[in-house]
Amino acid sequence: MAKILALDTSTDACSVALSIDGEIQEDFRIIPRQHTRQLLPMVDEMLTTAGLKVKQLDAIAFGRGPGSFAGIRIATGAAQGLAFAAELPVLPISTLAAIALKAAREYQVERIVSTLDARMNELYSCDYEMRDGLPVALRHETVSAPENIVVPAGERWFAAGKGWVYLDNMSAEVQHAVGTPVLDIYPSAGLMCELAMDAFARGEGVSAEEAQPIYLRDTISWKKISEQKKKGQ
Repeated sequence: MAKILALDTSTDACSVALSIDGEIQEDFRIIPRQHTRQLLPMVDEMLTTAGLKVKQLDAIAFGRGPGSFAGIRIATGAAQGLAFAAELPVLPISTLAAIALKAAREYQVERIVSTLDARMNELYSCDYEMRDGLPVALRHETVSAPENIVVPAGERWFAAGKGWVYLDNMSAEVQHAVGTPVLDIYPSAGLMCELAMDAFARGEGVSAEEAQPIYLRDTISWKKISEQKKKGQ
């Protein structure tokens, strides 16, 4: 087993978790706009309580998005800085996968459409199926308008996360397929520790320099700018 530190600042919540041989301790706080000031002190407190130095860890995980642009950058920068100084691998973890895992654990469901509010009348989403106790993505994460959301055919899906605030703007088929959504499900470092342990065991760690956030909307905008530049050449 491994010692993994996880950080998440992708939403209004700020959380730090430490997994030592599968035993997870977590500090989870809803503190909007305080992530920059609170994250590293929370890390210091977590490690001090455990009697560990950063160099004694095996890896550092972080919520790589999608989520708040500014929030994702905070966790990414902190994870990169800590990992670079201690020469540790980094494990970027999906925020939507963490939401799916929490939904599965709390509501005993197997098929989850995990979402976050992307603002600008859009939402981030991904469909997951639980396999061997962990969420497996059935498609790529996307950012889209509510009316463009499509739920896979089959049994009823569990709707998790704050992106479902736009349910009334979705199609009748989607509303019927998901029933009543549960909005108040946050990604958290504790859940990311569990996902990170599996990723670490599979050798999916990357260097600090390679650890990158996932914005989704930025990627789409970047493609449009690139196309415009090509047309202007």
